[in-house]
Amino acid sequence: MKKLFTAILLLTISLNGISQLTYNNPILSGFYPDPSICRVGNDYYIVNSSFAYFPGLPIFHSTDLVNWKQIGHAMDRPAQLDLEGAGVSRGLFAPTIRYNKGVFYIICTLVDKGGNFVITATDPKGPWSNPVWLKEVNGIDPSLYFDDNDKAYVLFNSIPPNNISMHDGHRTIRMFEFDIKNLKVTGEEKLLINGGTDMAKKPVWIEGPHIFKKDGWYYLICAEGGTGYNHSEVVFRSKAVDGPYISYEKNPILTQRQLDPARKDPVTTTGHADLVETASGSWYAVFLGCRPYEDGHYNIGRETFMLPVDWKDGWPHMLEGNEAVQYQYPVPLPALTKKVNNNFNGNFFFKDDFNTAQLNYRWEFLRTAKEKWYSLSEKKGTLTINLLPQTCSGKENPAFLGFRQAHLNGYAAISMNFKANTTNEKAGLLLFQNETHFYFLCQSVVDGAPVVQLYRSVAADKNGKSELLRSQTLAKTGKTLELKIETNRNVLAFYYATQKGKWNLLKDAVDAKFLSTQTAGGFVGSMYALYATSTGEQTANKVYFDHFETKGTDPIYH
Repeated sequence: MKKLFTAILLLTISLNGISQLTYNNPILSGFYPDPSICRVGNDYYIVNSSFAYFPGLPIFHSTDLVNWKQIGHAMDRPAQLDLEGAGVSRGLFAPTIRYNKGVFYIICTLVDKGGNFVITATDPKGPWSNPVWLKEVNGIDPSLYFDDNDKAYVLFNSIPPNNISMHDGHRTIRMFEFDIKNLKVTGEEKLLINGGTDMAKKPVWIEGPHIFKKDGWYYLICAEGGTGYNHSEVVFRSKAVDGPYISYEKNPILTQRQLDPARKDPVTTTGHADLVETASGSWYAVFLGCRPYEDGHYNIGRETFMLPVDWKDGWPHMLEGNEAVQYQYPVPLPALTKKVNNNFNGNFFFKDDFNTAQLNYRWEFLRTAKEKWYSLSEKKGTLTINLLPQTCSGKENPAFLGFRQAHLNGYAAISMNFKANTTNEKAGLLLFQNETHFYFLCQSVVDGAPVVQLYRSVAADKNGKSELLRSQTLAKTGKTLELKIETNRNVLAFYYATQKGKWNLLKDAVDAKFLSTQTAGGFVGSMYALYATSTGEQTANKVYFDHFETKGTDPIYH
């Protein structure tokens, strides 16, 4: 079946020798998990989880489901989102975006602080409202459903009945009616799903619920199996919005857990899907997946993929049998897509010379930036960053501007001007997975001489201790230093240059698995970060970055 599907796909793509446009999976590369999608007319919008990064909840727009552009963040003000003290994999979990009668809604969970909330906007670019907290919603992964009778509902993952687990991972899907005008839940909480598709099989982690209505049926799709290798998407249906919901006998409708983990260029951990219907009546699903490079190791986090959805015998179908998620599919709306130009996937090239008045939307702070410790105007064409005493090992807001690593094979490089006055002052390029798993390629000073250094965090140390892997004294002539990190799946190489483009190898064959989710844990992906710290000491020193670039060289996209 898999070979037949591949043959049909290739035939479709190159019918009669005429190449048909295709899109690449993932459609959003790098750390863009838990996608939710909605359509308004001919416009499509996606929002993703952002955890402890700020601004929170990135929002993307497309008119053809292929070419995506980030239009902002839903939570971009400190008054909306306080992430102080949050671990990297805490913060904002699993948003849902919906539209109803002129208003956009996002419902989400801020774990450890406040719980579930809803925000609104009349323009998805913002501004979005401050959160309205839904204290009665006891769980995570909330979703909104607007019915065709002007009623609305909140669905969410919650505790087992009477908070008594029948097995590890026993969860439920529950629902409240939602008062649209007053943005609050009403009535009694209703239990929709207890455990999952088949309690006899001890299903785990039923979550990520969304309801859709088609041909008189209410369809409830959920993730099941946990967000690791056994992740899947399942579906139930009912004639009434509050059930009873019947599990599809051919569940799951999406998973890759049955495939050989050692297969070439695998896509794994697929699930947490959301569906959208196009104006022409075709259906597509966005969902999270991972691209491990070896034995389940992946550094770049859970990414957003897309698949066509077929309806057969009253049920949605995404993959059949042993079909694998493909890296290319025909574009969904060929009449609209004249060119595929998505700078969020494939081997994209991105550069920033910092000559704009505002930061590019792709830059992220680590936790809420309550004070402006950077400037794009102090020195034209330069990003000026003040060295802060906070470090990336803590749970405050350090002088850290992150850009998602999006490629298994590729590089990131910077150009900067910096003079350290003491050994505790360091600035450069960070490759960061979490507080205890990172590499820091930086400039500092030792015995009065400038040096380039490579540090690796000590995973067992919660106080930010780092191990010096390599140090090289620099000539005192010249002010500009270039730094580069190359990624080659399971290994890293670190370079520096004191003359433009003349790279010197500082250290190669460095273990990349140290940054993998399998090793480091958590729910996020690695970030390349412009980072400057005085390591606990106060200083007036600054660093001047005048260039950042990153490019992919993944063979799958050649």
